[in-house]
Amino acid sequence: MSEITALLHAGLLVADLARARAFYESVVGLQLFPNRPELPYPGEWYDLGGGQQLHLMGLPNPDAGSIRPEHGGRDRHIALAVKNMDALKARLDTAGVKYSVSKSGRAALFCRDPDANTLEFVEVG
Repeated sequence: MSEITALLHAGLLVADLARARAFYESVVGLQLFPNRPELPYPGEWYDLGGGQQLHLMGLPNPDAGSIRPEHGGRDRHIALAVKNMDALKARLDTAGVKYSVSKSGRAALFCRDPDANTLEFVEVG
């Protein structure tokens, strides 16, 4: 049996760090983690609570030319819990970010960041 107890972080590749920061901070509403160490590439870390983080890495994407499925639920993705789905939808709509609702019937939606990384948002109580 595995002794893995948590997912500590997910790392996403981004081509334009300033554009990615604007999306993750203004649209998604994440807060920067202030203690990212000096690394040999640009990036940012975001605190997701409970010791979990999202790492943006300003590195070349080896899959940049690949064709992604239209519905994000059929693509590799990370899932983030959100307390107020309506508020998130309003921010996505204002920013012109396209999204699709989950095909499972759950209170969840999928969208892509400016680098086509897929995000799932699941409403939690």
